[in-house]
Parts: sequence; C-alpha cells; structure tokens
Amino acid sequence: MTFDGAFSFTIDGAAVRTANTLEVLNPANERVLAHAPDAGREDLDAAVAAARKAYPGWRGLPYSERQALISALGAKLQEHADAFKQLLTLEQGKSHYWSQLEVVGSAMWLQMVAQQKLPVTVNESTPERHSETRHVPLGVVGAIVPWNFPMLLAAFKIAPALLVGNTIVLKPSPYTPLTALKLGELAREVLPPGVFNVISGGDQLGPWMTEHPDINKISFTGSTITGRNVMRSAAGTLKRLTLELGGNDPAIVLPDVDIPSVVPKLFWAAFLNSAQLCLATKRLYIHEEVYEPIVEELVKFSQSVKVGDGARPDVQLGPIQNRRQYERVLELIEGARRQGLTFLTGKTPMPGPGYFVPVTLIDNPPDDAPVVTEEAFGPVLPLLKFRSTDEVVARANDSSYGLGASIWSRNEALAQEIAARLECGTVWINEIHYTMPNAALAGHKQSGLGVENGLDGLLEYTVPQTVVLRKALNPV
Repeated sequence: MTFDGAFSFTIDGAAVRTANTLEVLNPANERVLAHAPDAGREDLDAAVAAARKAYPGWRGLPYSERQALISALGAKLQEHADAFKQLLTLEQGKSHYWSQLEVVGSAMWLQMVAQQKLPVTVNESTPERHSETRHVPLGVVGAIVPWNFPMLLAAFKIAPALLVGNTIVLKPSPYTPLTALKLGELAREVLPPGVFNVISGGDQLGPWMTEHPDINKISFTGSTITGRNVMRSAAGTLKRLTLELGGNDPAIVLPDVDIPSVVPKLFWAAFLNSAQLCLATKRLYIHEEVYEPIVEELVKFSQSVKVGDGARPDVQLGPIQNRRQYERVLELIEGARRQGLTFLTGKTPMPGPGYFVPVTLIDNPPDDAPVVTEEAFGPVLPLLKFRSTDEVVARANDSSYGLGASIWSRNEALAQEIAARLECGTVWINEIHYTMPNAALAGHKQSGLGVENGLDGLLEYTVPQTVVLRKALNPV
C-alpha cells in the first residue's frame, strides 16, 4: 500500500471518488495535507445499500469464518503499521511513538475481539420444552468516530459489529479521515464486498446517518452535546445506540504515595495525546499533606516535556488537532486568566504556525471555576487540594460526567473502598488508561449510553432472540 495522496471511499468493495473534496490540514503547520472525498446523500445511500445487500451473506457465514476474516484484517493492518503510523501523525498530530502504539493497538484489537464468542442461555430443558436465548445481529451499523484516536476508536466498533454478523458504514471525523479511508482500502483485499464501507464528509454527514431509515444502529464516540443530538436524530427510526461521550475524570492522590515515582504517571494520566482523551485525568485532587511537593515536581516534570511537531523524534506532545478545539482551549485559558487564577505553567499560547498549547497547570482553583467543571480536552489541568476521604469523594462525584477515575495510594484496601464510592464506569488504582477488549467500558451519567468492549460491548451489536421448542408429546 502506498499513501500517494489519492484517497477514496470504499463502497461495495470498490474505490469511489467524488467531485467534491475536503481539505485535510496537518495541525502541526496548518498546511493542506491532502484532499478527502466529501460524501453527498447519494454516496451515503450507496454505502448503506451495499451494506444492506451484503448483510444476509455475511450473517450467514459460519461464526468461525467471520472470526478468521476479522483477524486477517488485523494482520493486514499490522503489515502496514509503519505507513499508517506516519499518516496518523500527519493528520492527527500525535508523536510517532503514540501513533505507532495506536496503529499496533488497533490491529491487536481486531485480532483479540475476533476470538470472542456469543453466549447462548438455556432457559428451560424438559421433556416437554426446550427454551434458549441467543443473540442475533441487527443489520447495518453506522459507526461515527472522532478525531483524537481515529484508528483505535474505529477498531472498537468495527470488530464487534462485524464479528456478530452486522455490516458497517464507517464515518471518520472530517479532521482525520485519511487513515480510515486507507483502512477501507486494506479491507477490500480481505472482506467480502459491502461488508465494510467507509465514507468521509463534512458536518452534515453524521446527521444524515443518524436519521437514515436503513441503518439499524449508531455507534458514536464524541462530545456529550453531540451525543444528545444523535439521540434526537435517531429517535425517528428507534435506532439502537451506543454513545461513548465526554468525561471530567478525577484522579485522587492519597498522602502515602511515593512522590518521585508517581509524578510522571500523574503527568501522563492527564496529558497523554495532549490531553485529547476522554479518559484523561481532568481534575487532579492531591491530599494537603503532599500537595506542595507533588505540585513542585509536576511543574519540573512538565518543563522537561517537549511540545512540537509529532513527526520530530524528540517531540512527546503534539498540537491540538484542529482550530475549533484549539480556540476553545485558548478561551478556557483566557477565562482562567481573567478570573485571576494562579498559573504554575502555561498561560500564554505558543508561537505559530500550528495549534500548539503549552502544558498549563493551575494552582488550586475554586471548584466552580470553568477549568474544573468543564472538559478542556486540551493540556489544561487544575490541581486541587483536599483534606479528607469523604470530602474528595463528594467533590469527585460532583459532576454531570461519570466516565473514568483513578486513585493513587499504597493502601490498596482504602483505594478499593474509595473506588466503590465513585460514580463512574472505570476506576483505575495505581495506573490509568489500561483497557482491553475483554473489559467493559461504560459511561455513567452524561458520559454515555451503552457499553463498548467486553462481552457487554459485543452484545450491544445484537438483539436477544428467544426460541421455544414445544416437543412432540406423542412422536410418530
């Protein structure tokens, strides 16, 4: 595979190009990187029709054959990992190191999910009757993927949707469509025509998908605000929904931590991918006994981290991915400055070109400050002092979000007690961001609806079917 600047849809196993295109910018220099095809309604209709036509045959394949084909797609992606790594850095901005991890992780995800199996529950088995509940596919899945982890979050949806027998139409973000389009190109070599379709387009394409009468399910990852709009749009056809939405994840640091070893972990918990991660730490609660030394070490560590073009080998943090989000982060920083908050690092933007924001640490702002209550989705972190366990649990739970949290302590029993009291879908103790295909990822409150990953995530792409057999009492 060559990334020669030619990008096309994958519809019914074939390349499709359009007269209309979208400019795709490199966020590190704001230059046009490539032009991606821009779908009209007719392109979406063609992709959905291809998926619907392919559905009976794909569903009818033996489960083991679908497993093998999805695993083969993962292997094919692994073969081209270096080329995908470079393209991902160009369109998304993250460093080559993190791009490599995302590409390899996506290939692994496809292969590991392909090993999962659907359960069958026997409800009754007597001489008179046999009743069992199985799980059958829904039909055509519309997968809408954001720009922060465009490959891995696509794999979260592609693998389970296809494994259980659905076909799929994938829509990447208009900011990062290139790797998805190339993944569709790879899939043409592996999957039957129409099983996996990829189209890109502007802001209008998502609503067209969510209201499309021939799409049976929408799996969406993005902001809570957009998630609400997806629900409204999908209501007209009662589509099944999986919504993985925003977060304002707390980290709680207890006074018994080893400060030198925990500080780098706390930093990357917050600033991985320039904090463009729904599960990033966005509120860092530090016990008052260790607040000052941890803050001092965090400031020192942040000054050692290189921000710049992710294609450079010495860079650890890349730019904000797009101008809209860049301006939102700058507005949040400016609001904190007007509010008179204390900046330990950051405060002023870096010189352009590129959407670069320095690591910004804010010293103990009030709990009602926007930098505490809002999801920055950029490298801005409030450091918050607390005194007691009851206090920090209450403050951590005082949010409309409930995606993830982390607890840092040598006292594992106490950490487990705190974890049980937190209102969120995933709690890590003494680590963060460890996710696997066999572990459910779910948002509480306004962080989402439904589940990704694990058996629960697999079942999201099915509907239960109970079959009851009344046995013949007097067989011939």
